[in-house]
Amino acid sequence: MPFAALGDILTHYREDGPEDGPVLAFANALGTELSIWDDVVARLPDGLRVIRYDMRGHGQTSVPPGPYYMGDLVQDAGRLFDHLGAREVVMVGLSIGGMVAQGLAAERLDLIRAMVLSNTASKIGTSEIWQDRIAQVRDGGIEAVADATMERWFPRATRRTHPGLVARARAMLVAQDPEGFMACAAAIGETDLYESTARLTLPTLGIAGSEDGSTPTDLVRETTSLIKGAKFEIIRRAGHVPCIDQPETYAAVLTAFLTEIGHI
Repeated sequence: MPFAALGDILTHYREDGPEDGPVLAFANALGTELSIWDDVVARLPDGLRVIRYDMRGHGQTSVPPGPYYMGDLVQDAGRLFDHLGAREVVMVGLSIGGMVAQGLAAERLDLIRAMVLSNTASKIGTSEIWQDRIAQVRDGGIEAVADATMERWFPRATRRTHPGLVARARAMLVAQDPEGFMACAAAIGETDLYESTARLTLPTLGIAGSEDGSTPTDLVRETTSLIKGAKFEIIRRAGHVPCIDQPETYAAVLTAFLTEIGHI
């Protein structure tokens, strides 16, 4: 898969579908790589130009020294879309990726047509929570937070009945660079997008997992409701990463939204 030289980083990305197709872009959660969308993308209609990328500090993208700021992550996404000549993008952002989507929509409406805010919010947690998590990783590596993270990411039933699925997600998490993880965690901790998101008017879908331990349904609903006319969907029996544990339902919800706004 290719890389794009974007300012101070090399961004690892992947494109699927026709170059002239309507653009659908995905931004990942903290501690994950672009592969988390594989099972969703496989279930989407043909004809879309699908863009996925590894956020700075993650996957095969560069890991510059931290801390990072949300503005860095927003700029990275905008630069990637500019590099690829992507316009009229429907951007799907999961968790920190959803914060990036909100920030990019506020700054670069020339790029973004619509967005999907998945398992995210305008503000996630508190600075103290994120500083504590950063301290745990600094002392013990990502392994120190891995089990607690799986409990937030996956419902109890999924952890019991699909241990292999959870094990693969855990392996992906602990394989990330601790410096990149901590730097992105710091970006989440200092970000509050309430005012800028409340000014947005573009078509928006909010998606929540009914058993999400990181961004509960009411938190996702509250952020989605900031945007006039936004839709909101709850995926039942899903946690913080429904693209992994409920990909068929996730793809169906996303396809319905893309159809409604005339993107497919």
